[in-house]
Amino acid sequence: MSGIIWVIIVGFVAGIIARFLSPGPNNPSGFILTTVLGIAGAFLATFIGQAIGHYGPEQGAGFITATIGALVVLFIWNRLVAARVIPDLGNK
Repeated sequence: MSGIIWVIIVGFVAGIIARFLSPGPNNPSGFILTTVLGIAGAFLATFIGQAIGHYGPEQGAGFITATIGALVVLFIWNRLVAARVIPDLGNK
């Protein structure tokens, strides 16, 4: 149970930092989307880190790599908005 709470906390902090480093109108907003952004970044960073051998099978991404992963997810989000694959919620 504490592992899930820790992932949510790390994801939320990584999402906040990623949104701060990459401001713009196309960013997902709100507590839940920020947390999902950070958690997706943490999973992406863990997957890539394990694939290249940086992390072991039982290790996960830390704050810094989770934030970098969240920035990558945020970049992909912005590209999908620019390509009009997903709607631009900030431009109504």
